[in-house]
Amino acid sequence: MENEALKEKVIEKLQGIFDPEIPVNIYDLGLIYEVTVLPINNVQVVMTLTAPSCPAAQTLPHEVDQKIREIEGVNDVHVEVTWTPAWTKDMMSEVARLELGFM
Repeated sequence: MENEALKEKVIEKLQGIFDPEIPVNIYDLGLIYEVTVLPINNVQVVMTLTAPSCPAAQTLPHEVDQKIREIEGVNDVHVEVTWTPAWTKDMMSEVARLELGFM
């Protein structure tokens, strides 16, 4: 149960990080593929970006790492960027699609 509570805190932090080009947080945008809390409160995040040439490619993973480290009790953070599967607009939450006028 402890891991689940920490995972929820991580997701809350991720919902406070925004893609600089799109006014939607990266979690609702569908850029976060996986959040795993491993033993001794190590957090692993698998994420992608909207495109390999995305200007945020250098900054977003670092921001994710830093924001998660702010959570009390987190021991270590590993952020992995993947391009598989490639991000599409279909990965956005309903909230994000509504905000951006895709629905």
